[in-house]
Amino acid sequence: MKLDILVFGAHPDDAELGAGGTIAKEIANGKKIGIIDLTRGELGTRGSAEIRDMEANNAAEILGVVVRDNLKFADGFFINDKEHQLKIIEQVRKYQPEIVLCNAIDDRHIDHGKGSKLVSDACFLSGLIKIQTQIDGEEQNAWRPKVVYHYIQWKNLEPDFVVNISDFIDKKTASILAYSSQFHDPNSDEPETPISSKNFIDSVNYRARDLGRLVGVDYAEGFTAERFVAVEKLDDLI
Repeated sequence: MKLDILVFGAHPDDAELGAGGTIAKEIANGKKIGIIDLTRGELGTRGSAEIRDMEANNAAEILGVVVRDNLKFADGFFINDKEHQLKIIEQVRKYQPEIVLCNAIDDRHIDHGKGSKLVSDACFLSGLIKIQTQIDGEEQNAWRPKVVYHYIQWKNLEPDFVVNISDFIDKKTASILAYSSQFHDPNSDEPETPISSKNFIDSVNYRARDLGRLVGVDYAEGFTAERFVAVEKLDDLI
């Protein structure tokens, strides 16, 4: 199955937190989108890997993605090496996306920056014909996405562009709250974490509102780019 956009996240919930509104908007515009989680988030303080699996599937249904896979890399300990790069290359060649979205280039959680560089490097290598890969016993063709964009996560990085998600903020929020084990629940007896407070959930909304304010819309999500962002004409800008 060829996808228009393939979204990678180091952990289940990364894609929703960073790009949930954009994913929902592009799906509404007719794009085929898939999400690939690198790990099961098994080192997370709250919940379990099995719970995160179910929550990820629920979030995928809310957003309407056509596929969601998990590569089951070691949470906290995966590295950017040939073995892991080849696993990413297999997925890029399998789905042949035009656009790849992935983790923030720098962030509080060490897996985010590692995942960002791993996916970016693999997307480049995926276009080299002398790297041979197979999936389900069949040789894969080389494929390189046109662009790789990085969503913004914990740190307030300066975006290179923003996407208006004003009509999709509710769907973004619903996809995040599908991870009920991870986020604010006043009745939970699980340990508190930096993302389990009400303030954290509020901050996701605040950021989207502030980015929207800066460009004259209600809500927006920010991304960084690996090369200049080009437009055909000036009125492509909103």
